[in-house]
Parts: sequence; C-alpha cells; structure tokens
Amino acid sequence: MTARPSARRRAGPGDWGQATVELALLVPVVLLGLLLVVQAGLVVADHVGTVHAAREGARAAAVDRSPGAAAAAVAATGRSGCRTTADRPAEVGATLHVEVRCPSRTGVPLVGALLPDVTVAARAAMRVER
Repeated sequence: MTARPSARRRAGPGDWGQATVELALLVPVVLLGLLLVVQAGLVVADHVGTVHAAREGARAAAVDRSPGAAAAAVAATGRSGCRTTADRPAEVGATLHVEVRCPSRTGVPLVGALLPDVTVAARAAMRVER
C-alpha cells in the first residue's frame, strides 16, 4: 500500500504564529476605521440637530416679530455655541430664511486628534404669519 499525501499542509518551523502576527497588525487598522465611522455618525447627528434648530428658529421668527426670536428658539433646542442669522421680511406672507451654524466637536478617542472640529450648517425657510 502506498502512502497518500496529506490533504492538509503542515506548518513549517517559520509559519508558527503567522495568524497571530497578521491579526495584531490588522486590529489597529480595523479599530481606527470603526472609530472613524463612529465620529462620522456623531457629526451627522449634530447636523440633524442643527436642521431641527433651524426649523424651530424659522417657526419662531415667522410668528414673532421680535428680533431675537429665532436665536432664542435655537437656544431652546439645547444646541450650544450656535450662530443664528435671520432675514425677516416686513410683509406678511413673504418667505423668511434662518441660517444656523453650530460647532461639532470631533472628540472620539484617537480620531479626534486626527480630524479638526467641523461646523455644521442648516437653513430653513418659512412664510411670515404676523
């Protein structure tokens, strides 16, 4: 009877621990990629909050003639450090525009040091009611 060659290749003396080394090299890259995705998600969440704040500011400016109505409504949404610009036309039925710019910190560990803080902006329009 003849000996058949083994289907599995046996690891030679230089192959021991190769998978461990490859894993050790790959884990930091995968971790950094995962943290980048988390940071992008946080910036998108800040943008959604800024859009909400702009809509609230536009609604407040549409029904209230006081000059700080939009900024007060934006501050009431809980967004801090935002700059609010509102151009309110004088006539009823015209369209007003409110622009809100808020800072978004990039504070995720490891990634925050690589990326600068960004500013997210949103613009909302609404018809003047009074």
